[in-house]
Amino acid sequence: MSSILLIDDDTDLLSMLSSGFKKRGYSVCEAAGPTDAMEALRHTPFDYAVLDLNLNGESGMDLLPQLLVECPDLNIVVTTGYASLSTAVEAIKLGASNYLAKPVLIDDIIQAFSGEQAPETNTLGHQDLKSKEWEHIQITLEKNNYNISETAKELGYHRRTLQRKLQKRHY
Repeated sequence: MSSILLIDDDTDLLSMLSSGFKKRGYSVCEAAGPTDAMEALRHTPFDYAVLDLNLNGESGMDLLPQLLVECPDLNIVVTTGYASLSTAVEAIKLGASNYLAKPVLIDDIIQAFSGEQAPETNTLGHQDLKSKEWEHIQITLEKNNYNISETAKELGYHRRTLQRKLQKRHY
């Protein structure tokens, strides 16, 4: 049985997600904030986590690396009611496996864990995210007169990572 840690300050949503994942055979633990999440993770290894971006004024983005330090193999999907390209890119850079805009269906979250998404049900789908990232890279490249090192520095990538991204453009 797969185990999942649900981290959200919205108790109604947390309850609904918990119920849905339990019906699908998951062992579920609920956490209303960063402290609860870290405490749960210290006592139980989880396979998956669903992390809200805004946790009662605290940033889920700050919690994300802490979760991965405690459990490096944790597959994390970040959810938010305020989706943006910049937070999506940052979440992926910090180690999230995926990023979904709310409202989101449990089946969409399960798909996101496997690296798939249903773009028709999500306003910031995986394919769209890759396209937006590509556009952002191109704009930044142009702004830096196509200087790879300066562009990588501005984007927060290692120079070789940016070169690989530019070489394997297939989306």
